[in-house]
Parts: sequence; C-alpha cells; structure tokens
Amino acid sequence: MEAVAEGLWGLADYAEKKGEIGKAVKCLEAICQSHASFLPIVEVKTRLRISTLLLKHSHNVNQAKSHLERSQLLLKQIPSCFDLKFRTFSLLSQCYHLVGAIPPQKQTLLKALDLTASLPPEVSVRLWACNFNSQLANALIIEGDYNSAISALESGFVSASQLCYPELQMFFATSVLHVHLMQWYDDNSVQSALRRCDDLWESLGPDRREQCLGLLFYNELLHIFYQLRVCDYKNANQHVDKLDAVMKADSHKMREAQRLTNELNALNQSLSRPDLPNRERSLLSSKQAQIQDRLSSMNNTNWSTEQPLEPAYFGNTKRPWQDKLVLAPPPIDGEWLPKSAVYALVDLMVVIFGRPRGLFKECAKRIQSGMRAIQVELAKLGITDGVREVDLQHSAIWMAGVYLMLLMQFLENKVAVELTRSEFVEAQEALVQMKEWFIRFPTILQACESIIEMLRGQYAHSVGCYSEAAFHYIEAAKLTGSKSMQAMCQVYAAVSYICIGDAESSSQALDLIGPIYRMKDSFVGVREQASVLFAYGLLLMRQDEYEEARARLAKGLQIAHNSMGNLQLIAQYLTILGHLALALHDTVQAREILRSSLTLAKKLYDIPTQIWVLSVLTGLYKGLGEIGNEMENEEYRKKKLDDLQTKLADAHSSIHHIELIDKVRIEVQQFHELDIKRAMESQSMRVNFDIPESVGLSTPMPASSSSRLLDLDNLDNRRRGKRKI
Repeated sequence: MEAVAEGLWGLADYAEKKGEIGKAVKCLEAICQSHASFLPIVEVKTRLRISTLLLKHSHNVNQAKSHLERSQLLLKQIPSCFDLKFRTFSLLSQCYHLVGAIPPQKQTLLKALDLTASLPPEVSVRLWACNFNSQLANALIIEGDYNSAISALESGFVSASQLCYPELQMFFATSVLHVHLMQWYDDNSVQSALRRCDDLWESLGPDRREQCLGLLFYNELLHIFYQLRVCDYKNANQHVDKLDAVMKADSHKMREAQRLTNELNALNQSLSRPDLPNRERSLLSSKQAQIQDRLSSMNNTNWSTEQPLEPAYFGNTKRPWQDKLVLAPPPIDGEWLPKSAVYALVDLMVVIFGRPRGLFKECAKRIQSGMRAIQVELAKLGITDGVREVDLQHSAIWMAGVYLMLLMQFLENKVAVELTRSEFVEAQEALVQMKEWFIRFPTILQACESIIEMLRGQYAHSVGCYSEAAFHYIEAAKLTGSKSMQAMCQVYAAVSYICIGDAESSSQALDLIGPIYRMKDSFVGVREQASVLFAYGLLLMRQDEYEEARARLAKGLQIAHNSMGNLQLIAQYLTILGHLALALHDTVQAREILRSSLTLAKKLYDIPTQIWVLSVLTGLYKGLGEIGNEMENEEYRKKKLDDLQTKLADAHSSIHHIELIDKVRIEVQQFHELDIKRAMESQSMRVNFDIPESVGLSTPMPASSSSRLLDLDNLDNRRRGKRKI
C-alpha cells in the first residue's frame, strides 16, 4: 500500500505545480478515505499535506483543522516521529489562531513546549521551541496577558541564545520591544528593551545586517514608534531617512530582479527550440548561467529557501519568498506585515514627519503612492466598490484590517495637510472618504471613529464653526480609550470654546484645561504638555493676565521648538507672544517675533495665521506711526483675507459641509461584530502599529483676523468671570 500512497503523493505534487489545487487535494483525500488500510504515519503525512495546501491556497481553515486534529490522535499511537508531531502542533495552533479559538491554541502550544522540554536539546528541537514560544506570546497578547507574553518571548530568546543564533535572538528582542510599546508599563522597561535591540543589532555586523531586511524594517519602525511616543522627532527623522533609503534600494533591486527573470524566461524559451544551432545554443547557455548567478546573488539571505522544517502558517504564504520581509528562519518563518504594507508604512512615516515641517509637496506624493499601493492590495482581498465587511472571508479580515487602517492613516494626514493649507474642499473630500470607509467597515475600523470625530472638529474649527467643533472634539474624547487622545481632544475643544468668546464658553474651556494642566507631566512625551500650555496661555490672555500668559506660552514654545518641530504650532505660539509683547508695549520684541511667525506661516501656506499676524503687525505699525509699512501690510492682509473668504465660501457651499459639521455622530449598521472582532484580535501583534494619533496636528486658530480672540481693544466682555487653575 505504501507504493499506492507514494504514487498519489506524486500526483498531488504534480497537480500543485500546475496550480490545480483541487486535484491535488482530491489525490491526497483518496488515501484518507480509502477502505484499504494504510500505516498511521502515511495517513499523518497525508493529512499534514492536505492541511498545508488548504491553508496556503484556500480559506477552508476548519477543514484543515479537522485533518490536523485527526493527525494528532494518530500520532499519540506513535512513540517517536517528533518532527511530524511538531509540525502538527504548529499548524493546528495556527488554525485555532485563525478561527479565534485562543484557549485550545494555548493548550496545544503548552503541550508542544512540554514535548520539546522532554527531548534532548538538538538544534531542530530548540528551533521548534522558538516557534511555539512565539505563537504562545501572540495568543497571550490577545488575552491581554502582556507579562506572560513577554515571559514566553524571553524563553524563546533563551533558546535562540543557546543556539548561538544572533538573528533569532534579534527576532525575540524586537518582539519583546513591540509588546512593551503596546503596553507601556514604565519607561525603564521600554528603554532596556530598546538598548538590547541596539546592542544585538550592532553585534551582527554590516554584512549580516544587510541580509536581514525584515528585521531591519521591524527594528527601525519600532524605534520610530518609540521616538514618536516620547516626541524625540529629531532622532526619529534619522531612522525614517534610513528606512526610506533602504526601501528605495530594495524596490530598485526587485525591479532589476524582475527584469532579469523576464530575460531568463525568454532565454529558456529560445533554448527549448530543437533546431537551435550549436554555436547560438552555447552563447545563450552561457548568458543563461550568468543571469542565474546574478539572480542567485540578489536573493541571497542568511536563511535558506530550502526549508528543511516546514514553516508554520503565518499570514499570506502564497506570496513568493522574495516578496516577503521575513523576520526569522524556519520553522518561525514569521512576517510582521507583508512587504507592501511595510513600504506603505514607511511612506506614512515620511508624511507624519514631513507634514509638521511644511514639506507638503513630498507629503502629497507619498500619500498618493501609499494609497495607490493599498488600493491594489485591497482589490486582491476582494475589497472593491460596494464591498462591506459582512462580505469578507473570515480569514481575510485581519489582513484587510491592516490595509484599511493604513488607508485611514493616510487620509487622516491628507485632511491635516489640506486644513493647514486652507484647502477646505480637498479636506472635506478626504474626510468624507474616511467616513464612507468607516460606514462600510465599522467593526474593523472601530478605532478610527474617534479620529474621524476629531477631524470633523478640526474641519469645523478651521471654517469658523466653533460650537460644532467643540461638540465633535468632546465626542472624540468619549470614543477613545487613549489618555493621550482624550487630553488632546479636550485641549482642542477648549480652544474652540475660547474662540466662541463669551463668559460661559471661557468657563467651559477652563473646566477642560484644568485637569489636563494639573496632570501634564504624567504623559509620555511632551505633546500634551505643549498643547495644554498653548490653550492655557490663550485663556490667560483673554482674561488680560498678560505676564502670566507670556510665561506659560514661552515655556510651551520652548517645548514645541526643542522637541516637536511642528512649525504651525510654533507659528501660532509666536503670534500670540508677539500679540502679548505689543499689549505690554514691547514693540521691538513684538516686531521681531511677528516677522518670524509670518515667515513660518508663509512656508506652511497657512492663510489664517498669516492674516492673524498681519492684523497684529498693522496695529504695531499704526502705533509706531510707520504709515508706509501700515498701508503695505494692510493691503497684503486684505488680499489674503479675500483669498480666505473665497475658500470659506467654497467650503460652506459644498454638499458635504453640513454633514461634516452637524452635531450628530456617524450612524453605522453593525454586522457579525463578534466574528470580526475575534479575527482582528487574533492578529494583534501585526495590526497594532502603535502610531500616536495625529502626531504634530496643531490647534487650528480662528479663521478671521477680526475674531474676538484677537481683539485686544474690546476688553469689556473679558472682565467677567476670571478664574485660574
């Protein structure tokens, strides 16, 4: 009977090579369904082969799971065959993972680890122990047990150390860092994990680092996320530039590899001609060998593509090896994210760091290229016009979530860029796109609801609808569990209330600012501190507490300048400080500060801030009797004001304006929510980018130079209800 099995296995291999997966599965199922008796080991190998095919080429996870569970029962009768047992444990764990059955997954992995502990510490056994600890950590993260997840990863790190395998040690070290970033217990633990990654990466040496492209991207992006969190933007920029250069080099390499592959295919076709003259055949054969050598050297990595241990199922294994950013050798064979998603993430990082510095042209290019790449990947997953989350295959949900979350991040940054440039209609269109994606995929994009509400507030504030802006900021704060996001939304709402200008609104602003101001030093990083100092200084200025306002604003400006690099926020700080200097009759300092602010506002194409600065400068020149400067300045201010009024009129007349500012939350219809949440949770280590919300998104100021906020002459309304924190 073994000869029959060998024959059917051969037929299955032949069918798979031809892409006829259904025929391959039928050949193998013939062994399992036969009335004749096969040896248990033959049936186990066959069921493993079926499971692998189903996982690689279909969404039929449950059938694969059934075959593996049957294999596990058969293997209990066999005292040895440890390699088969390990493969079964690993693939079965992945099946439980994909269907969201976390308790049986953990039970399977713990049994597998018990088996590895009972065997002699051979290389293959320790590699499988690494595999199981990695999977166990991910399962524990889903359950929110971060300490146990770190313990599992540390066990994997120990196994990798015993193997003297620095690349594998680096895999576990970066995974530990990722968990620390997801659940920030304390600064020391995060910094210790970060230092270990730095030391290990340095110890690899330049040649080995170059061959670990997946680890390079993973490590560098984790460093960027850390630096974003602590607002270390200057050092983060170096990592972004490095990743961007590596990405461009790898893209060029892939294009060259594709060109050589096409050339090789053409040569192979020519060499297949039976009537080819010997001399020509010899020349073509020589050229064929040269191209094959070049392709072989381009695909060189530390980990052989000849995989002696069949890898566990991690994500979409249907992509060829060179299209993956592999993090570790078989049987780990893990990816954090597909290469296209990682490259989109690099584009996103370029945008996030370029936008606050006013590099809008480059940002626009990266937003466009990133969104185009994501749309291609979404189409591969079947997400085209009209498709909703209820239509998705269960096993495609988590990958869809990765790309949809990236898409929303790009759109969020597009809204921010367009609002900074006062291109309100373009901002509307991007925000409406976000809203439509959220309505189609409400469970997958549930975390984006607060971002959308915050951006509705940003839009409403930018077009002068302050009451509506405050409403949406408060709603955004209610919708998020992030302490940082809540604080930022409350600060934004406070600024909108200040812009309304009456005593009741100022009181509401103080109620929002007070608690955040008192806890400003408890946040990781300085973003919240810089923002609340801005809002509090603004409020103090409205209450005519000029000296105290200037002290708060000067401190906030120092933080924004030294740590954040957000030019719009710096320009707005300078404008208020210039305004205060003028109110305190320090005309020399006022002139210097306001000119700096105007230069920054022009660089950002920030028309409202330009108008605001020009209004204050006009008052300065008038007070100094500089009639020529006053007239020239006022003429330029009126021109900018006309430009702004035209843009505002276009925004207010748009069909989207009312739906965006309306004081109602988005209504969505929830579909099989529990199933989708489970599928999303099952890939938490991969979906959670841990990108702080709206990094560097500054607080928009009133759109008109005649705003009550800026009118230092009309003090009557501000004499009432002075309160301090």
